Amino acid sequence: MKIAVIDGQGGGIGRALIERVKSLGNKTLHIQAFGTNTMATSNMLKAGADEGATGENPIIFNADRVDVIMGPIGIISANSMLGELTPSMANAISQSSATKILIPFNKCNIFVTGVADESLQYHLDCALDKIKELIQ
Repeated sequence: MKIAVIDGQGGGIGRALIERVKSLGNKTLHIQAFGTNTMATSNMLKAGADEGATGENPIIFNADRVDVIMGPIGIISANSMLGELTPSMANAISQSSATKILIPFNKCNIFVTGVADESLQYHLDCALDKIKELIQ
């Protein structure tokens, strides 16, 4: 299974997602890190991503070539992350046929009703539970 983890700014959420997925020890998972900037990509690669790339074109090109896309909810919103996430990136991600596992993060000015205002750790654990479910 190919998993794309997409993040921007410092890549902290992407890094945490990759560390959790890697902790499963499942050798069939291939994790690709896509950062909106080099710092985000570098931090996700340090977390154990199998490969990575930076910028708009890799995100657009690969969005429909993976089975799962993971990241903060802002990756489907044009101009989020202080403008790092371009409209073209958001469009490619949201139109991708990949399953999307998004971390609700209110700093992107997106509030999802019905989602408890839990800690980032809680939401990361929920994302890992969904990956486990998809593996089976």
